Amino acid sequence: MYTILVCDDDENIVRALRTYLEEDGYAVVEAFDGRQALEALEKETVHLVLMDVMMPKMDGISALAEMRRNSNVPVILLTAKSEFSDKVLGLNIGADDYITKPFDRSELLARVRSQVRRYVVLGNNAPQDTSTLRCGGIEMDDESKTVTVDGAEADLTPIEYKILRLFLMNTGKVLSHKEIYQHVWEDEPFGSSSTVLVHIRHLRQKIEINPAEPRYILSVWGHGYKMEKRNDA
Repeated sequence: MYTILVCDDDENIVRALRTYLEEDGYAVVEAFDGRQALEALEKETVHLVLMDVMMPKMDGISALAEMRRNSNVPVILLTAKSEFSDKVLGLNIGADDYITKPFDRSELLARVRSQVRRYVVLGNNAPQDTSTLRCGGIEMDDESKTVTVDGAEADLTPIEYKILRLFLMNTGKVLSHKEIYQHVWEDEPFGSSSTVLVHIRHLRQKIEINPAEPRYILSVWGHGYKMEKRNDA
């Protein structure tokens, strides 16, 4: 079960959010100002923060800035229609999304599911040292943006590089066409299957000995792809 931290100084809003989220299968931790939210993050394993902008003691923007010093947990800001500048500032500081009050239940839950999925399923739920990524004979240096396969440099396009990096960070996990598209292209996955298929075919031609019988990026029929965990070089 995933845990959502809900932070708002209006108890009625917190209560409503708790009801929506628990009905959708989430556990909920409550806070009523930014300082309480920071304290809750230190004590609880949280997968998403829903946080109001305007609050007493410590507002949501200040709390967000503190969170981003040592946490990459996704944050959705709750804002009023008049708080446009706060939305922009929040996104610049590190908010992942925002939703305007009064919010629609269906839209809220859709945004929550999307952020939790990206954080958990796509492997961003903990800080990682990703400067060098390896799988079998593949080695990626994320600082120099270079990839070698069995010691030979592979000439990848920026999109191919991002796809390979996603797989290397999620070895053994099945990633759907939509998940790959949303993470790499950072867009809604309309027509994603054919686009992803073409780029993975090109990527296989550059990293596989025999692209028709891949060792690394395997097809999981009906679900997507996964990178096979390999220790051999």
